[in-house]
Amino acid sequence: MDLKGKVAVVTGAASGIGRAAALRFAREGAAGIVVADLNADGLKPVAAETGGLAVACDVSREEDIKRLVAQAEAKYGRVDVYFSNAGIISRGGLETPDADWERHWKIHVMAHVWAARAVVEKMLERGGGYFLLTASAAGLLNIVESAPYGVTKHGTVALAEWLAIAYGRRGLRVSCLCPQAVLTGM
Repeated sequence: MDLKGKVAVVTGAASGIGRAAALRFAREGAAGIVVADLNADGLKPVAAETGGLAVACDVSREEDIKRLVAQAEAKYGRVDVYFSNAGIISRGGLETPDADWERHWKIHVMAHVWAARAVVEKMLERGGGYFLLTASAAGLLNIVESAPYGVTKHGTVALAEWLAIAYGRRGLRVSCLCPQAVLTGM
C-alpha cells in the first residue's frame, strides 16, 4: 500500500503491532498519523516518533471511537487508512465470566464495526480507503486456552471478509492480519 500523503489512524498503538505499524506508516510518508490506545503514557513516544497525534481511546466504547475519528478529521481533514488493531486476551473456557466475554466481544468485534461505521462511507465518498483489522491465527485455527479470544477473533475474520465483499467494488480495500503469538503488552 502506498502511504505517501495518506492519513492513518492506528489503534492499540502504544506497543506491539500497532506501534510498529505507526512507525512504518511514518517512514512510508504518511501525511498524518493518529495513534490511539488506552495507555495514554505509552502513546506519547509513538506520537513523538511519528510526528502524529496521540489520542487516549478505549475501543470498547463506541463514543471513544467516534471521538477518535473526529479528532483525526479535525487535525488532518480525513482518514484514508484505519488500522483497527487493539486487542486483549484472558484465559478460560465456558466458565469465563460474562463480563470477560463481553469485553472480548466489544474489543475484537464491535470496535471494528464501530470504526467501520465512522470511516467507511466517508472513504468511499472520496473514492476509496483502506480498512485493516488485526485478528489472530486463533481467528483461523482457534485457541484452547481462551474461548473468548478464539471465538471473537473468528468474528474479526468474518467481519473483514464481509467488509471486503460488501464494499470492495466501491473502492474499499480490506486486510485482516492473523499473526501467531506476538510478544506485546496485551
